[in-house]
Amino acid sequence: MHKILQSIFNWIYPLLRKIGFGDTLASYISLLLNIVLLCVLAYLIYVVFRIVLVTVMAVVAKKTKTHFDDLLVSNQTAKYIAHLIPFLFIYKSVPIILDDYVYWESVFGKMVGIYIILLSLWIIRSVMKAFRDYLKDQPRFSDKPIDSYIQVIMIVLWIFATGVIISKIFDITTNTLLASMGALSAIIILVFRDTILGFVASVQVSLNDMVRIGDWITFDKYGADGDVIEINLATVKVRNFDNTTTTIPTYSLISDSFRNWRGMLDSDGRRIKRYILIKGKSIRFLKEEELQKMKQIQLISNYIDTRQEEINKFNAANKIDKSLSINGRNMTNFGLFRKYITSYLENYPGLNKDMILLCRQLQPTSQGIPLEIYTFSKDQRFEQYEYIMADIFDHIIASTVYFDLEIFELSTDKNTIVD
Repeated sequence: MHKILQSIFNWIYPLLRKIGFGDTLASYISLLLNIVLLCVLAYLIYVVFRIVLVTVMAVVAKKTKTHFDDLLVSNQTAKYIAHLIPFLFIYKSVPIILDDYVYWESVFGKMVGIYIILLSLWIIRSVMKAFRDYLKDQPRFSDKPIDSYIQVIMIVLWIFATGVIISKIFDITTNTLLASMGALSAIIILVFRDTILGFVASVQVSLNDMVRIGDWITFDKYGADGDVIEINLATVKVRNFDNTTTTIPTYSLISDSFRNWRGMLDSDGRRIKRYILIKGKSIRFLKEEELQKMKQIQLISNYIDTRQEEINKFNAANKIDKSLSINGRNMTNFGLFRKYITSYLENYPGLNKDMILLCRQLQPTSQGIPLEIYTFSKDQRFEQYEYIMADIFDHIIASTVYFDLEIFELSTDKNTIVD
């Protein structure tokens, strides 16, 4: 290679001397013509290799079944390689052209060498981006933080390249450079603190399977409530349900508390846990004629018969004085209402009957007695879930009047409560 380059660039000076040019003038003219020749040859090499590489890669990408080469084309890998080849030619030619100009040979050699290093990093980055896009299309890796790993590799390569560039500029040996880097390690750790934390967090998130791309997470500290669309070294991007995007530091996933809804979406049901407030003063014992009327409610008709028979037997056996309703065992409108709601939920088609299903009474409050529904819908999708829950509570609220119960609500006057 060296002999070929000498034959290309060392013929001009002897020719000029034969023609009759002086040594100094022949040297400068030779230098100028060699530089022009170098530029022309470098440009021709670039054009040829760009056409060849881009065309060949495009043809190969169309004919092969794999998608990876298509991604190399879209990330312009061939274009960057076509840029690199002429600069390698220039890097090898500079020492021959500037053989008599030691200072300028050193300057231009370093400049071209630095550009080759940077261009090599660009080529590696384009390949890495194609590799990242390829892995994201694979089902096994689509939910993994590939961006984080690619960024770590590129950071390591950039640090290595920076060291090589510094050693080239200042003519420092590798051992001296490593010793200096060791002394500056504290500063390096401080500068790359977030990057290091992000890398550690990305590894832990991946190994512990805490968050995947596509997971629905809620992070109150950052106001995030939506689907994870990207996990990289420094940040996690969440597309909220209002179509805004929230950016969360990656290390916050292991340092702060957040909620991941994946378990719910992967399960057989989504929990419904909501209550209404019943006024305490509307709860009372039921009279015989009221029970007869409520037997018209089909879901609890058989229950009323069976329950009333048990109560009558108990009261008769214990000679209970029923002149007062409080004596002995009795049914209340609130208890019967709870039984009705339970039966209604058991017959509702949108609920998972294999999971917990109950209607329970909670601790009384100053606003009334909470009647809570605790069950699970079959459909976890947001729209269907909200429809099922609303449909159930529409019925519950409308049913209270049939049991002579009242729901707590504030009046239009903020200082008074509806009685």
